[in-house]
Amino acid sequence: MDYASYAKEKAASIIKSGNATVLAIETSCDETAAAVVKNGRTVISNIIHSQIPIHQKYGGVVPELASRSHTERIRPVTDEALSKAGLTLKNIDAVAVTFGPGLVGALLTGVSYAKGLALAGKLPLVGINHIHGHIAANYLSCAGLEPPFVCLVVSGGHSHIVLVRDYLDLELLGKTRDDAAGEAFDKVARVLGLGYPGGPKLESLALSGDPHAFDFHSPFNSGDHPDFSFSGPKTAVINLLHKAKQKGETVNFADIAASFQLSVVKVLCAKTVRAAKLSKVSLVALAGGVSANKLLRSTMLEMSESEGMKFCCPEFEYCTDNAAMIGSAGFYALMSGRLHGLELNADANPGLK
Repeated sequence: MDYASYAKEKAASIIKSGNATVLAIETSCDETAAAVVKNGRTVISNIIHSQIPIHQKYGGVVPELASRSHTERIRPVTDEALSKAGLTLKNIDAVAVTFGPGLVGALLTGVSYAKGLALAGKLPLVGINHIHGHIAANYLSCAGLEPPFVCLVVSGGHSHIVLVRDYLDLELLGKTRDDAAGEAFDKVARVLGLGYPGGPKLESLALSGDPHAFDFHSPFNSGDHPDFSFSGPKTAVINLLHKAKQKGETVNFADIAASFQLSVVKVLCAKTVRAAKLSKVSLVALAGGVSANKLLRSTMLEMSESEGMKFCCPEFEYCTDNAAMIGSAGFYALMSGRLHGLELNADANPGLK
């Protein structure tokens, strides 16, 4: 029996049983990650190798260096995930892997390795959209969470409001027209001289600042439409610093950080809660690296509850890129029969498919 036939037969048996232990791999950007997840909800192991020290001196992720590091780390990280789970490939029911969006070279490393594992173990292979994975991180943290709900996926590359009708039925309601929120945080952090990664450093600096010192308002974000724009507020910060330098004036960087953070958070939360209200769902969720921002979490909770909605967000360890979220999404894709063969390829920009 060839691989495709064997994998299909095994998948049918797994779907019938309703149980699966999934080995998941995530290499979309600058974290090499592997995890073992049971039935989409229980994390048995979750190993992440961060590349921050590699990219820090360049002020951002260098794609070629990221790909090389993934190539070096993918096997030991995967082996560690299996070892920590006390399992071998023989105990695994399926392999899930991020196929996009992300850096194409980085994605190819994970996809190629996952295909090799699936072929060697004669296991079903499930390609997972990175955004689906971030949304699924909520299933690991919020007991009993079921669709439908509206989720704000917010990171360095994405700012999406997504209606989750079912585990695999997603509709994009709103998105950024330019910079993603995390990208805007990083760029403002850079002009403030905070270094990389900028988002967490900007959040830390903002703690000692006055969030009402400056008004980084964008007329575009005042509309009733669900889309965002953070290029204007980012440019306003740059212009403020430039003018202050020309005049020889001193500006409080902590006040800038706090004011910019508040302006972004208010827009994200207001538009997400409004979208949830219009979609007639009773729960709002967060996902993505920026969902670790404490002001974003507390503001979304407050706004959601003010509209009589429940709120869910991932534990901090599942906010940034990780493989456990891919394992969760992989389980639900597997149970729906959404499988891939060895023809699976990386896709740097697959949308929500």
